[in-house]
Amino acid sequence: MRNPLRQLLRSTSGNVLVLAGLSMPLLIGFAGMATDTIQWTLDKRQLQRTADSAALAGAYSIAQNKDANDSAQKNIEANNRLVLAAAPIIENAPTSGSYAGDMNAVYVELATRKPLPFSGIFMNAAPLIKARSTAAMIANGNYCVISLDTSLDVGVEATGSSYVDLNCGIFANSRSGNAVSAGGSTLVVSDVVGAVGGLTPSNRYAPGTAFLPYSAPQPDPFADLPTPEPSGCKNKVNVNPKQSLTLDPGCYSGMDIKGTVHFNPGVYYIDGGVLSFGAQANATGVGVTFILTSTSAATNPNSIATLDINGTSELNFSSPTSGDYKSVLFYQDRRAPSGTTKINGNNKSSIEGGIYFPKHLIQFNGNSGFKTDCVQLIGLKVNFTGNSAINNQCPSNGPSTFRGSVVRLVS
Repeated sequence: MRNPLRQLLRSTSGNVLVLAGLSMPLLIGFAGMATDTIQWTLDKRQLQRTADSAALAGAYSIAQNKDANDSAQKNIEANNRLVLAAAPIIENAPTSGSYAGDMNAVYVELATRKPLPFSGIFMNAAPLIKARSTAAMIANGNYCVISLDTSLDVGVEATGSSYVDLNCGIFANSRSGNAVSAGGSTLVVSDVVGAVGGLTPSNRYAPGTAFLPYSAPQPDPFADLPTPEPSGCKNKVNVNPKQSLTLDPGCYSGMDIKGTVHFNPGVYYIDGGVLSFGAQANATGVGVTFILTSTSAATNPNSIATLDINGTSELNFSSPTSGDYKSVLFYQDRRAPSGTTKINGNNKSSIEGGIYFPKHLIQFNGNSGFKTDCVQLIGLKVNFTGNSAINNQCPSNGPSTFRGSVVRLVS
């Protein structure tokens, strides 16, 4: 009996089974914890995606002058797949963090409790999972050409053999798949090209151009300009090729300039008709603004004045450096019906300031000698033809480019 017992005590053939039995609870624990960790990570990721999406929806609504909190809440209701442990926290102008008090930022915080298969056995309550996200509309890009049209049409287009040297950015609020188009043998030299819709980079753009498709819409930079209210309008001004004249600010019932005219500084209201600069016109003015409007604009928008610049006329204009119309050279009443305005230039002309036609296509025709040291083109649409050139090297007190904005997750 002693020998078999000794042999049994010395035997090691069952050790693996014993060790396996002893370690089984530990192995089951590791497997359970791995399963719980994967489940927790997936829930956390899904909750974070929902928070990010809601914050972005809120920030985009700010760009569109809509209610940020409402947009974020509706986004959560549409995209959330988890049972929330508490009502979402949504703050337009967060109360803490690096964007605290910023009205262009939206903070979203979400929380959920979801029992886990293994650890739930040992826990009295499911762990709380939180996700936080902040999105903001932040400055990005300097623009001097902006198309306000929000349709599916091309917003900004360069055609023919135009050479467009901007030294600034182009932006189109168009939702087109190719909102800014450069075709033919054109070359567009621009720091940045942005759009609400899509963009198609090509060799028609200079190397180094930054493209920002699917961006937040840019606000109308001249939206705060007052609605024109002309009064005391004088008769139409007619200047023949042999005449020279000096004009003072005020309201005029149209102008037909074919001779030499100097405009003293100030605001010139054109009450209906046409502000026309003919082939032999030679017009100068420092600190001037031309407002194309009508005393009956409210009841008859078709009566609002238009602009006609002959390609061989000589214009040397600069906009005011202060006042309500600072940096604005030409401004057509927003109540005008849709149409086209042609800005023609030659190597004897120079213009500086904003050209604002919110309801018109601005067709910019010029050549490399057309001096445009500091020009802003803000229209329903913008079209470059000819050998157009804009070079925005502005003086410190002159017009400047408009700082654009994009919506981004910032934390």
